[in-house]
Amino acid sequence: MKRLTSKEEEIMNFFWDKGELFVKQILAFYPDPKPHYNTLSTIVRGLEEKGFLGYNDFGSTYQYRPVISREEYNRGRIQNVVKKYFDNSFKRVVSTFVEEEDISVEELKEIIRGIEKRKKQK
Repeated sequence: MKRLTSKEEEIMNFFWDKGELFVKQILAFYPDPKPHYNTLSTIVRGLEEKGFLGYNDFGSTYQYRPVISREEYNRGRIQNVVKKYFDNSFKRVVSTFVEEEDISVEELKEIIRGIEKRKKQK
């Protein structure tokens, strides 16, 4: 999955929070001084080209919608970090957090119980 710039992620958060939006609606979320309409429109079209947004055509205007959820995006970002910095090993990630963040054995057991509970519910 492609990485978003900070501005793209900011705009995607509007879509993830609000759903379908026109560029004019996104503009309204910004305080003054607002970014230029054409700037936002260019970024939104870029997000559509990258596969993050779809759109409905209303004549000469478009209403955009997210086609990738926030959870999917975050999962992809986490997988990239694990691959890049931890040799694609989630076990190394957990070990690092346990060692560096001083997570107690009881906290680790609590995490495991929560995971087991969620897996049983599925």
